[in-house]
Amino acid sequence: MDIRKGKLQLLSYGLFLACFLVMLSIYGWDLSKRLTVKRMDQEQEERKTLLDKMCDGNREEFSDESYQKLGHLIVDDLHGLIYCYVPKVACTNIKKIIYVLLKGEPYGDPRNVTAEVHGNSLPFLQTMPRNEIKARLKHYTKFLFVRDPFIRLISAYRNKFLSSNQLFYHGPGRYILRRFANYSDPPETVKEALALGLQVSFYNFIQFVLEKGLIQQNMNEHWNQMNRLCSPCLIQYDFIGHQETMQEDIEHLLKILKLQDDIKVPSAYVNVTTDDSVMKWFKTVPLEDRRSLYKIYEKDFKLFGYRKPDELLKG
Repeated sequence: MDIRKGKLQLLSYGLFLACFLVMLSIYGWDLSKRLTVKRMDQEQEERKTLLDKMCDGNREEFSDESYQKLGHLIVDDLHGLIYCYVPKVACTNIKKIIYVLLKGEPYGDPRNVTAEVHGNSLPFLQTMPRNEIKARLKHYTKFLFVRDPFIRLISAYRNKFLSSNQLFYHGPGRYILRRFANYSDPPETVKEALALGLQVSFYNFIQFVLEKGLIQQNMNEHWNQMNRLCSPCLIQYDFIGHQETMQEDIEHLLKILKLQDDIKVPSAYVNVTTDDSVMKWFKTVPLEDRRSLYKIYEKDFKLFGYRKPDELLKG
């Protein structure tokens, strides 16, 4: 009897311990999630506070000219959202989420979207009546995602000039080769150019950006300044995501919108451009040109809280 009683007590203790460990695990997981949400809420407040501070004294009043600055704002009326897309900041994945949201419930999987999401395939704020534009800007949740300006620049170069991109080769590519690489008559097609080993160098690309940026001429959206695309001192954004923390930022945004259980988040692009590789990319760019380039993108660095790359700018 004593042996049987002892076994029963041991079994009871084991069950109690197992239940205790399960409860501890559940509570610990829940606590961890709540702490993460609190940390990310705080991070959002810090990003918005910095933006307000940087814009202080430079906040733009909405005027007739302001309507010309809304070209990158996509609207989702079903969920009261406005997204300012920035090329080379995972905008394809985010546009796919918007596409799925616009289709309504039951929501599809953004990862399975094969429809064209660029161009005019999504509704843009700028195309709407002016009185409706103001109402949406006032009442909708407005968000954007940003990225380290120089790393975004490297990404744009790699994507548009190191691949077989006929559109960018025939447009800016051939001009860059003529203007900065001393090729008087570059081939008509990117295929012919690659066969000859002819390619726009990173430094030639930077020279091109400097030529446009220093005279404040409108640049291609893939390397135009983020503040010029999204006007953060005109539009009061409710959420500012970073490419560097894309996965958790977009999941946090969906939680805020109460859509976390409805939308599957596409895997975030892994940023392969480290600080060391940034140094390698800019090795061919003279110091004075680096400094001039920083001046062009300085506002982006400051508005969105990115560290000034002193290692690139000091002699």
